[in-house]
Formats: sequence, C-alpha cells, structure tokens
Amino acid sequence: MSAELRLVGFEELSAGVLRDRLLADRARFWSGSGLDDDAVRALHDPIFFHQLGGFGAVAFTPDERDAGYLLGVVTADRLGVVHALAVAPEWRGRGVAVRLVERFIAVAVSVGARAVQAAAPPGDATVRGLARRFGAAEAPSPGHAGQGVDRVLYTCSLPAG
Repeated sequence: MSAELRLVGFEELSAGVLRDRLLADRARFWSGSGLDDDAVRALHDPIFFHQLGGFGAVAFTPDERDAGYLLGVVTADRLGVVHALAVAPEWRGRGVAVRLVERFIAVAVSVGARAVQAAAPPGDATVRGLARRFGAAEAPSPGHAGQGVDRVLYTCSLPAG
C-alpha cells in the first residue's frame, strides 16, 4: 500500500543528484510505457529539477528507495501540467501515482491553478484509468508532440484555492 511511502518535494533534495539517479533507473521506471529511450530522456530536462523543483515530488519507500516520481509545473495562465509521472514496476497498482497526483494538485491549487492537464500517447490504458479517477475530461490532440505524434489530453478542473 502507498501509505508506507514518504513523498518529498524536489526542492528538499539535491536536484542534480536526483535527476541523475532517476535517469540511471529510467529503464525500470518507464518499462511498458511505449516511449523510447530518447523520449524518456527528453522528459527529464534539468529545468524540472532545478528551477521548477517545487512542483515535483518523489515517493520514497521505508528503506529510502525511489518508488515513483512526478515532474510538473503551473503555467502563468494557471494551468497545472503533469509533465511526467513514473512508478517503479513493483509499486504499480498500489496507489503511488494517485498520491503523487494528489500532492501535485494540492501544490497547484496553492499557487492558483484553475485546472490540471496531462498529455499521453493514445491507447495508454494506465493513464486513462488514472485520469478518470480524478474526473478528467479526455480530448484527442493530433500532432501534440510533433508532426505525426498524437497525444490525448486529460484535463481536470480544480476548486478555487
């Protein structure tokens, strides 16, 4: 169960060390995602760990291992964007992603976000299930990730903070 996990904001950690550690373990975290290694590496731009670290979080196991993490940001027009969300295979289906998204939503609301959005490849049943759990609306976004690279946008309205 995810209750045994401890969520820690990136701002409390060494950004470079954390990024390096998560990238070193990317094959495990992103197994089954359908994204190739170049796409996974591209998701981990240093800005999400350094300048935008206050929006990201990592879930630690009781023995201080990484169970999952979320990279996100709230834009100037008050849109919370879940940029990347990954859970280690042995922790999938145990509520880790839910806890990370709940934390992100709380942070987003605290800085005035009006909605949270995520983009995922079409047919990603895991993302679709998580988005539905949060009541997100689903919309196709052709070419969202470049010419011929479609995505599905999931958008969830937030209560006023």
